[in-house]
Amino acid sequence: MECIKGKGVARGIVMGKLLFSQRDRTNISKQKVEIPKEEYERYHRAKEKAKSQLEVLYEKALKEVGESAAQIFVIHQTLLEDVEYESHVKQMILEQGYNAEYAVNATSELFQDMFRNLEDEYIKERFSDVEDISKRLLDILFETKTELSGEREPVIICGDDFAPSETIQMDKNKILAICTRQGSASSHTAILAKTMNLPAVVACGEALEKFYDGKVAIVDGYDGIIYIDPDEETVKQLRMKRDDALKRKIHLQDLKGKESVTKNGQKVWVCANVGGLNDISRVKENDGEGIGLFRSEVLYLESSDYPKEEEQFLCYKKILQEMGEKKVIIRTMDIGADKKIDYFHLEKEENPALGLRAIRLCLERPEIFKTQLRALYRASVYGKLGIMFPMITSVEEVQEIKEQIDRVQQELSEEHIQFDKGVELGIMIETPAAAMISDLLAEEVDFFSIGSNDLTQYALAVDRQNQKLERYCNPHHLGVLRMIEMVVINAHSRGKWAGICGELAGDLTLTEYFVRLQIDELSVVPSMILPLREKIRSL
Repeated sequence: MECIKGKGVARGIVMGKLLFSQRDRTNISKQKVEIPKEEYERYHRAKEKAKSQLEVLYEKALKEVGESAAQIFVIHQTLLEDVEYESHVKQMILEQGYNAEYAVNATSELFQDMFRNLEDEYIKERFSDVEDISKRLLDILFETKTELSGEREPVIICGDDFAPSETIQMDKNKILAICTRQGSASSHTAILAKTMNLPAVVACGEALEKFYDGKVAIVDGYDGIIYIDPDEETVKQLRMKRDDALKRKIHLQDLKGKESVTKNGQKVWVCANVGGLNDISRVKENDGEGIGLFRSEVLYLESSDYPKEEEQFLCYKKILQEMGEKKVIIRTMDIGADKKIDYFHLEKEENPALGLRAIRLCLERPEIFKTQLRALYRASVYGKLGIMFPMITSVEEVQEIKEQIDRVQQELSEEHIQFDKGVELGIMIETPAAAMISDLLAEEVDFFSIGSNDLTQYALAVDRQNQKLERYCNPHHLGVLRMIEMVVINAHSRGKWAGICGELAGDLTLTEYFVRLQIDELSVVPSMILPLREKIRSL
């Protein structure tokens, strides 16, 4: 038995086989082949397999996300048959005698450069589609395991780290746990693992090597340990630990239907952070009192192009209807920093965490922002909606947002489309600047939601994605806690409510402190709702 120590960021204990993601492939060798004709036939088989995969993906997308979103797989099938693409690969294999992998990669780079240099914007954007089909061909040629669909049993997925888009697109039914070499407690891999109720261990370092692919392991998300080929005694102990956790989970079920209120009658709303419609069932299972954070950027991360107004409207309408009379707070898209999307074509930034992201991107691209605002207001009549805006640093930003909202409301009125004029508007307090002027910001909005992850990052000048700096990223830092206190006081003094939707909201060691501050709401991952309610009721 071997043990790999990392950082447990999502609780739970599971046993299964390890599967290493092999998406990254930086070295593609340039080789001459002995029989070019056979090599070309190998390429042709890979192409036919890619077409079959795309047909399956199209049918799946058609059922799950509709015709519009599914069209991307039709485009990819068409590109696979492109005469010029095919001709260039064929020439490199049959005439120049190169291996198929090198021919595909070289052709891909050539065509991507061609598309990037064209003036027509629509055609220019097709370079990402060429990249996608080329990656698919290379995965088949390399016999790379990039999909979980080939696995009959759920597995423990491992890798360097996973981008938000990768994590979201994984088949949740085929994953037991997530383990990564990199990452931190506040990374998006950690946050999404908690939301999906998957045990996760991050920051395992180089000890988590691909040599272990296919090995049986136990992942302990409580203590952050991966046991490779565990012995009988270890299996026995961890089963007992898992059973104890299950008993506690059953005990917490008694709290369903009860209020999150202290012994002396102080009410705290315990709500849920969610990333998609699939998470709503977990909110209901755990008796969430509302949704304190719906990450609307997930719609963009899951799409191959900008989500249309109708697509967004149907999603927001569905979530509001599902939650009934309970409040649903939807955050406008927080794209940028570590959440990159190809079709946004964002320029590379030296420090993306301090760059064009969240509300800055919305204000820079008002046509995208307007589409989302229209969808939100159209959906507002189907439930109790609140809208909040991320990464605010000034009063002027809020005023500009409100001007755009006024224009959207005017348009909807002229089109005789119903909407709720009383939608609550709030902002995320994630920057020290917003905390310091929260008295002024409170005059402009209905509520504050404190994003403790980014507030900690910006207050302490620490990149929360940098594993080496984790010791300096202390969310309990007195400076961070004082800013939270200031925000709550400033909100209440002006008759507004304040909540926390960052990781600190679920930190039970701080619950009593937050209750003393008279925090109004704590929004956490669904699995933390009942433990947090238990803590509040004990105070």
